[in-house]
Amino acid sequence: MIEETKTGFSAYSPDVDGCITTGKTKQEVENNMQEAMEFHVEGLLLENQKMPRSHTYSNYLEVSATA
Repeated sequence: MIEETKTGFSAYSPDVDGCITTGKTKQEVENNMQEAMEFHVEGLLLENQKMPRSHTYSNYLEVSATA
């Protein structure tokens, strides 16, 4: 999940607790999140921890509204 902030962008994964990052641009936050996810997974592997299972999904919904 990537969100725009007052100073750039922030990112987190609802499926990976505690894995968050920031960046000044969309590209920077995407790169930082890639590195954060890899670091997090490597740490789990080193400590013989369970890999998080996906429990969320995303989708765009089309809605119409009348005034």
